[in-house]
Amino acid sequence: MRSLGIVRKIDHLGRIVIPKELRNTLKLEKGAPMEIFVDDDMIVLRKYVVDEACIVTGEITPENKRLSNGMYISPKGAEILKKEIAEKKEQWK
Repeated sequence: MRSLGIVRKIDHLGRIVIPKELRNTLKLEKGAPMEIFVDDDMIVLRKYVVDEACIVTGEITPENKRLSNGMYISPKGAEILKKEIAEKKEQWK
């Protein structure tokens, strides 16, 4: 991760302003959904991309896999589906 040398203060409501130049570069429109991650002592903001969200859990993780129909599934979502399929299989017997 590289530093841009930009420092912003948190206001009394806990908000931080993302500089306009950065918003333009990342194509962040007003009201754009942002995903928040915590990694040790870092807060990471990422543009929320619905296309990469798991169809079961809604999670966006680096481990998500793209299915042949263009949808994504997370490891957690795959486990949920696997469990449901096994339960349905038992009911069909």
